[in-house]
Amino acid sequence: MNNGKNAWTLVVVAALGYFVDIYDLVLFNVVKKESLETLGLSGDILQQYDVSLFNWQMTGMLIGGLLWGILGDKKGRIQVLFGSILLYSLANLANAFVTDTTSYAICRVIAGIGLAGELGAGITLVVESMDKENRGWGTMVIVTFGALGGVAARLVGGSGGDIAEYFELDMKAWQMAYIVGGLLGIFLLLLRVGAFESGMFKSMRRQNLQKGNFFQLFSSKERAFKYIASVAIGLPIWFVVGVLINQSHVIAKYVGVTDGEVIVGDSVMWSYIGLSVGDLLSGALSQFLKSRKKVIYIYIAILSASVSLYLFKFNVSLDWFHFMCFLLGASTGFWALFVTVASEQFGTNLRSTVANTAPNFVRGATVPITQSFHGLIPMVGVGYAALSVGGVCILLSLIAAIYVKETFSKELDYFEID
Repeated sequence: MNNGKNAWTLVVVAALGYFVDIYDLVLFNVVKKESLETLGLSGDILQQYDVSLFNWQMTGMLIGGLLWGILGDKKGRIQVLFGSILLYSLANLANAFVTDTTSYAICRVIAGIGLAGELGAGITLVVESMDKENRGWGTMVIVTFGALGGVAARLVGGSGGDIAEYFELDMKAWQMAYIVGGLLGIFLLLLRVGAFESGMFKSMRRQNLQKGNFFQLFSSKERAFKYIASVAIGLPIWFVVGVLINQSHVIAKYVGVTDGEVIVGDSVMWSYIGLSVGDLLSGALSQFLKSRKKVIYIYIAILSASVSLYLFKFNVSLDWFHFMCFLLGASTGFWALFVTVASEQFGTNLRSTVANTAPNFVRGATVPITQSFHGLIPMVGVGYAALSVGGVCILLSLIAAIYVKETFSKELDYFEID
């Protein structure tokens, strides 16, 4: 196992990669209105593509989760880490030059496929390269720093016009925001010096056993339930992102923001500031308590209270609404723990597959989650539609957290064998 300075080099590389990953992941929700207006859309048609293009991106992440996860166990974690960065960087560069909704959708699918690989590969590398008592610090750094990419997306998305003007480019702000994201990824690839492959993976390559077989996760009832539970823990996180934050303009009309307009980009920014703080605290608390599960229970309780307060406190100020976006983001700060727990549940020959598919199946679940939310609105209204969908996600997460085993300081150098 690679410890000390070399292992922390991997943490830095993975954290920078996840920063760019999150930047590109949330950028569409920051610039969607301006970019779609540039393509000539407005009114209900714009709202339709607002949702459908985001869903296309999430569909790409579902595909990418499987692709990169399997490749990570078959070919190596490092190859996936940098291959995924290259793909989503090129897709976002292309996205700056789309001229219609079809090309926009294609770019979001390809970007989604690329975005699906970075986090799982980074987490797998780190948990396999750091000592078992301290690997939680490494995953905490990756996600805490990476979440700030969402803040950067809002800042660059809002100032892209100034960047274009400075370089004397005839481009819109949203186009520059996509170009910056693509160039950040390319630049990151040039900084890959010092990154190395996981020692556990190198050892596994010499073994004659199944590697990256997704269906092996379902070859026994115990393994299948463990995998499904590993995925379900993260459902409330992307309920918050996909519904409460990405649809914050809808929620704002329902609760009644009294002194200003709610801009989704600002909601995203405040929520990701909160997510960064939440991941920092959850990681530290997990190390202090020497438990992943106890901290997940605490965060599920905080999340439940935050959702209720967000949905049912009416006639609020814009500052209060932004504070609630921050609080919701902070209460989803068990994202790092969720991915870490998933990766620690399984042997080396399936670890990358799980670490990549679990978070991306959760992200992909945003599609039925948002559709359920919008489908329930005509029947029960905005608040109770969100509460109903969110309640199901939270309940499933709690049951799953109870089911999975504690993995703090678990030895990971083993294989899944049928």
